[in-house]
Amino acid sequence: MEIVRTVEWMRQIAREARAGDRLTGLVPTMGALHEGHLSLVHAARQGCSPIVASIFVNPKQFGPGEDFEKYPRSFERDVAALEEAGVHYVFAPSPAEIYPAGFRTTVDVAGLSERLEGRSRPGHFRGVATVVLKLFEIVQPRFAFFGRKDAQQHRIIRQMAADLNLDTQIVGCPIVREPDGLAMSSRNAYLRREERGAATSLYRALSAIKTEIEAGERDVTRLNTVMRTVVAAERSAALDYAEIVDADSLEPVMCLRRTCLALVAAFVGKTRLIDNALIEEFGDTFSVTL
Repeated sequence: MEIVRTVEWMRQIAREARAGDRLTGLVPTMGALHEGHLSLVHAARQGCSPIVASIFVNPKQFGPGEDFEKYPRSFERDVAALEEAGVHYVFAPSPAEIYPAGFRTTVDVAGLSERLEGRSRPGHFRGVATVVLKLFEIVQPRFAFFGRKDAQQHRIIRQMAADLNLDTQIVGCPIVREPDGLAMSSRNAYLRREERGAATSLYRALSAIKTEIEAGERDVTRLNTVMRTVVAAERSAALDYAEIVDADSLEPVMCLRRTCLALVAAFVGKTRLIDNALIEEFGDTFSVTL
């Protein structure tokens, strides 16, 4: 496995892979890896070679007062885990390498970026879309693997790839959870011991509406209330939003139809967590995937 630090070096590797008609798979990360990230590598191994994992804590997706400086970094441990998982190249550029002096260009995916996470974190998805497009241009992957825990991000990246006719297929991979249901996240490392139980309130909120839906509930106002009530019951949790939306437009819905997402975000202590469930219609029934 090689560690690649410069854009030009990575582009040369990408050119050689394309010339050899090899199927490059990209796993973009900000490091502080856990089993959720490694599951993306395992998915990439099913049909891709070479596999490139990026480790880049992207300053442009952090807003004022957010945790860029404190974001967990464990580069040596991450590299060892990626090598064991079968990654061929780790692309680990510096911020100055990605955003050189005079950098001005940003990417906005209008209509999908302003709600939910975008409302709470203005400019966040502009930073995400910009760095992902740069990674796609540098690495030239045939496939790029993203976890569905960041469901709004996944939807935005798919839209960007379609709108810009990118030659990269976006692959969404299942959420990986702890035994108690907590979605794996690098930010879980911030949780204090006494906050750990409260953090599962997001998963429990989603589980509660899964039960309601399987029992026949279709009214979204009622389901949103159920989610909000579960999170509100935790004294250490402060709800940001809990909302069921259309999975394509991310707009609110009044009644379950076709494919929806149940999205929830909350602060547990000082740690901001997100989670979601996919709600799919099959004839007269709905399936809920946590």
